[in-house]
Amino acid sequence: MGIKAKVGLGAVVGIVVIGAVSANAGNSNSDSESSNKSKDTTASADHESGKKADSRTSDKTKNADKKAEKKASFDGDGDFQVGSDIKPGTYRTTGNDDGMCYWERAKDASGEMDSLIANDNVTGTSYVTIKAGDKLFKTSSCNDWEAVAAKPSGSPATQIKGDGGMFRIGADIAPGTYKSTGNEDDGCYWERDKDATHSMNSIVANNNVTGTAVVTISANDSYFKTTGCGDWKKTG
Repeated sequence: MGIKAKVGLGAVVGIVVIGAVSANAGNSNSDSESSNKSKDTTASADHESGKKADSRTSDKTKNADKKAEKKASFDGDGDFQVGSDIKPGTYRTTGNDDGMCYWERAKDASGEMDSLIANDNVTGTSYVTIKAGDKLFKTSSCNDWEAVAAKPSGSPATQIKGDGGMFRIGADIAPGTYKSTGNEDDGCYWERDKDATHSMNSIVANNNVTGTAVVTISANDSYFKTTGCGDWKKTG
C-alpha cells in the first residue's frame, strides 16, 4: 500500500510573435515581399501559439483527470477529513487478510466513543458509504480504498467465498438462493443489507449458522456480507 504522490499542474506560457514592418517604404515590391513575409511569420506564429494552447489545454485536462483519479482513491492507513481529504461516497477495499483491516466513520475528531457512527474489522472485501455529515474516516491496516459507481455493474458470480466479506448485489454476486455447508460452532455469519452505511437500519436480515445455511438474496438487496462460512453456491 504505497502512499500516492500529489500531482501538480505545470503552467505553459504561450509565445506571441508580432510581424515586422518593412523599412523600405518606397519600394512596392519590397513592401509586397515584406508584407507577405509578415503574413507568413504571423500565420506561423498563430499556428505555433495555437499548438501551444492546444498542448496547454491537453496538459491541464490530463492533470485534472489525474487529480480526479487521486481524489477517487486513498490509502488504507490514516485519518481522512470528509469534504477536504476525501469526498462523500461509497468506497471499497479488497484483498484484506486475517481481520486486521479496521475502518471507522466518525462525527468528529475527538476520538471518544460518542463520536463513533459505524466501524468494522474486515476480512476480504468491505464497502463503506461515507456520508456528507461525517467528519472523519479512519482506516488502519487496510488495502487502498477506491470509489465505486452509484449503480452496480459487472458480471455477478453465482459462487462466492464464505469468508469473503461484503459483496455488492448485481456487481459481485447475482440475486438468488444460496447454500453454504459444513459450518461449525455458530462461526458462520451472514447479513443482507440495503446499503453500506453499516448502521443497524442497514440490516435487512442476518443469522449465525451451524451446519448448512440457506439464504435467498433479493434483487432489492444492495449487499451481502459473509464471514466464517463455507463457500456459498447458488441453488436457485
